[in-house]
Amino acid sequence: MIRSMTGFGEASCQVGGAHYFLEIRSLNSKYFKAVLRLPEELQGLEAELESELRHRLSRGSVFMSVKHSDSSAEAAYRINDRALERYIEQIRKVPQIAKGDVELDIASLLTLPGVLQPPSDEEQRLAAARGVLKTLVAKACDALLAMREKEGRLIHKELMAHREEISQRIRLVSARSPKVMTEYESRLKAKIQQMIEELGVAVETVDIVREIAIAAERVDTAEEIARLSGHIDQFAELLSDKDPKPIGRTLDFLTQEMLREANTIASKCNDAEIARWTVEIKGAIDRIKEQVQNVE
Repeated sequence: MIRSMTGFGEASCQVGGAHYFLEIRSLNSKYFKAVLRLPEELQGLEAELESELRHRLSRGSVFMSVKHSDSSAEAAYRINDRALERYIEQIRKVPQIAKGDVELDIASLLTLPGVLQPPSDEEQRLAAARGVLKTLVAKACDALLAMREKEGRLIHKELMAHREEISQRIRLVSARSPKVMTEYESRLKAKIQQMIEELGVAVETVDIVREIAIAAERVDTAEEIARLSGHIDQFAELLSDKDPKPIGRTLDFLTQEMLREANTIASKCNDAEIARWTVEIKGAIDRIKEQVQNVE
């Protein structure tokens, strides 16, 4: 079973007066790369949440955003009485304030550094959110992977269709190659015989056979056809594996090797039919290569 690298998942929950919303998106990427956007009060959990993502998703550019709001009484900031009192003492020493020309604005005083303090220390906030967010990551990843698997089934269908097209063309090339080789050897033998007669020299038959064999070896595509067939078989085996594991990079490597063999066949053949079939093989491989870029 193959999965694509494109997916989306979200999850949310209400715990007491706190609301959490988490969203995960993933796109194509050669490796795993995570970008997390967390509220300032939850920044301390970034490394742990990235580790959770890495555990579930092996490849792709992953973007995760978290929104958090708390409407409970415990969320209220605490006023630092001593700090506020100290500010007021200093402000009252200002002449304009002392004369009563300017009134104190309590709202402005509350914005002074140290007057308002978080409802709890950082570790307490993180401890309360840690388990909740890990559960939400798991749920969002489940939804994202389900979408990846659904798209993966569509990709699998297309890849198998391209693979079958290549397999058919290989059978045609394999069936015609011996005939092409025989015709090439006959033409080569006739050409050598003509040259011998024109030059009027005596040449041993064994020498002629050897030279023909050497020349024929340079245009023989049997090994390339066998290797290309082997790559196609391995490609099908990987696609038929029911275990949902990352195989995208392996498939990408195989397509490169398939294209290498197809190019060699094209460069060796001197037959119009084989040349046409080879072009069709290369076209199918290119289409496979495009699709494989989105396989996890």
